[in-house]
Amino acid sequence: MGNRRPGPALLEVVVPARNEAGRLPAGLDLLSGRLAALPARAEVIVVDNASTDATAEIVRSWRGPVPVRLLSCERPGKGAAVRAGLLATRAPYIGFMDADMATDLAALDDALALLREGRTVVVGSRRHEASVVEGYALPVRRLGAITFNRIVRDLVGGIQDTQCGFKFFAGPLGRAAARDLRTTGFSFDVELLAHCVRRGAPVTAIPVVWRDRPGSTFSVRRHSLQCLIDLARIRARVAGPLVPAPASEPVLGPLPRLPERGLPSPSSAGQG
Repeated sequence: MGNRRPGPALLEVVVPARNEAGRLPAGLDLLSGRLAALPARAEVIVVDNASTDATAEIVRSWRGPVPVRLLSCERPGKGAAVRAGLLATRAPYIGFMDADMATDLAALDDALALLREGRTVVVGSRRHEASVVEGYALPVRRLGAITFNRIVRDLVGGIQDTQCGFKFFAGPLGRAAARDLRTTGFSFDVELLAHCVRRGAPVTAIPVVWRDRPGSTFSVRRHSLQCLIDLARIRARVAGPLVPAPASEPVLGPLPRLPERGLPSPSSAGQG
């Protein structure tokens, strides 16, 4: 069943994209096909993050079973792109995922089922005991990721994997956290989740099937120092006062319930 029908979307998915012309068509095909099968209207926002290739042209010409719109973000950095995308949403449920679709979209069913039950932050975790991870980068990068997540665990409600590019939120909460987000680099996920946690929202981690995709720009050698600097700044920011939500949107107002048809009961989800 397609989602190209009138009325507001219940779910909007943000896809940050910088020079993703090679991977974006296949990713949009997978994502739009999955969203079209949902019992709720869904839309996709692709944020072109100052690309120099044909990323924007691909989105403008895209024709598929769900609406896909283009948003431009000239400020470099994935964090800047995700922030711009989340703030452009209006749906009661929102999320973001990577353009390479490294996280198998079967996890979307569990994420939406948990949102329907009232969870307000649901994230994919490659370190969940039920996850299946294929080809997880070089050993030094994997060790760096484990160390990184141990350092930030107190900021993000104890979850073990902050960096998996698969996160969903109750819309008002996600937009409130995005308004406070200032980190543009690889640590932005930590700050985004920390802003949710300090608003009293627990983070629910779910298992995923994750396959490493070539093309990552992160380097332990080149980016570790900047990540540590960013983490120090994030700790200072989350200790500051909360930014009030706009009067038109309370941080956690009443949300419409996602339709149950087609959404299974969540399985194997937890805080790990």
